[in-house]
Amino acid sequence: MNSVFILQHVNIYPDGQEDVKLIGAYRSSEAAQAMIEQLKVKPGFREHPTLVDLNKDAVESGFFIDQYELDKNRWSEGFAPNSNV
Repeated sequence: MNSVFILQHVNIYPDGQEDVKLIGAYRSSEAAQAMIEQLKVKPGFREHPTLVDLNKDAVESGFFIDQYELDKNRWSEGFAPNSNV
């Protein structure tokens, strides 16, 4: 399977707003995790240096890695613009 691993960092503010930063795309989970080790001492990242699990009910601030299979659609349905449904 050909995949790419997307590394992002999310900061969740007390009012619930999220600030998500795309860090980069990597060939392996290990490479993405190595980048976390480099960045977690930097300003902004060091306040929330952990790898978080976005599958949990309560989302936390920190780094997260998503795996995407190449040449595969992740969204195949349409959507209703400006819809509250």
